[in-house]
Amino acid sequence: MGRILFAGAWIMGLDPERPDCFNGDLLVEDERIVEISEEAGKIERRKTDRVIDGADLLLMPGMINTHGHAAMTLLRGYADDLPLQKWLEEKIWPAEEKLTGDDIYWGTLLAICEMLKGGTTTFADMYFFMDRAAEACVEGKIRAVLSRGLVGLNDGSNEALQEASALQSEWHGGGDGRITVTYGPHSLYTCRPEYLRRVMEEAAKTESALQIHVAETAQEVETCWHDYGSTPVEHLYRLGLFEHRVIAAHCVHISASDIVILGSNKVGVAHNPGSNLKLGSGIAPLAHLLEAGVTVGLGTDGAASNNNLDLLEEMRLAALLAKGNDCEPTLLPAKKALELATVDGAAVLGLPEIGQLKEGFKADLIAFSLKEPQAAPLFEPAAYVVYAAAAADILYVLVDGEPVVEEGRLTKLDEEKIISECLRRAERITGKSNYRT
Repeated sequence: MGRILFAGAWIMGLDPERPDCFNGDLLVEDERIVEISEEAGKIERRKTDRVIDGADLLLMPGMINTHGHAAMTLLRGYADDLPLQKWLEEKIWPAEEKLTGDDIYWGTLLAICEMLKGGTTTFADMYFFMDRAAEACVEGKIRAVLSRGLVGLNDGSNEALQEASALQSEWHGGGDGRITVTYGPHSLYTCRPEYLRRVMEEAAKTESALQIHVAETAQEVETCWHDYGSTPVEHLYRLGLFEHRVIAAHCVHISASDIVILGSNKVGVAHNPGSNLKLGSGIAPLAHLLEAGVTVGLGTDGAASNNNLDLLEEMRLAALLAKGNDCEPTLLPAKKALELATVDGAAVLGLPEIGQLKEGFKADLIAFSLKEPQAAPLFEPAAYVVYAAAAADILYVLVDGEPVVEEGRLTKLDEEKIISECLRRAERITGKSNYRT
């Protein structure tokens, strides 16, 4: 990969030891950031393999999507405007019965195209045929935290757990270290206590983390009270789930005591404001979670419930909802929203070498064009990214120091071929024709 120098760029590294934003140089060597100068022109150009003029570029860490179901791109727009349980039981689950490993491979590639072009360099995924998802991640050169989704209510639950363990054995550390494997019990309403205990036992063998949906809807909380006499968070705590490292998706309907449990057990929360709004699930108490010291990252959820994988949009929604929900404009300032999508997301996923632009860190970074009208004037770069920027403003994306997007175009994937293949597969899975074929 060699040495790539971004010369004279505006750098917003989210490193507390440096200014919030400065004009300087950033040098990448192979997969890592090796030098940052707070003064442009200080890093020698002659020792580099490539120099990128940063005069109109804003660099920041690549964004981190802490919750999703990547191959659900194949179901984008198929079952809109329905409540969660009806959406799942009448539309999504029947369609998912038709999915093949090849479908997952192509649907994940489509998601990777969208995420990379939108500045997401790392994503968490919970779905099926995850060995094929891993293959797509290797091809797309993206960083991923993968879980085989586990449902304990059907005849295939034992086989699914075996697949999860095989995925851990075969793919953890794959893709030159870019792939992390975790275990993914879907939720407490699809996994009874005895099955959750089995999942925890398997995860403990390799000290793997767990991804799980928690308190996404009011109905889930009501059912948990009926079945177990507690909230979902309390129920999972009593089962011992939080003795493991846990990525808890949604956490919309949680109490003050739930928040204390999440914070004291260092549970990472994946906040999915767009999906929660679209499915009518509610608004997670983000400000209260942060006030209690809970580590929160941002997620898009699947493209069937969002309907995009745009973390810029999720940052904006998270900030605006926090302010509007509490009628307090000072809540979740732009810099904190950026941290949710970067350094805090890295902490939620347990990936300490990404999420900031620092010497020694992995060179996962993105560069915005500052030539667009929405970037003028540029009084506060963080505010520009959170409140004004669009995915189309992103010109460069590097993962492990390798350019995967240049001048807004993918360098590793055949976008046209992937879209064409996914259109054909989506029609077969849903039985619906679409306007693009």
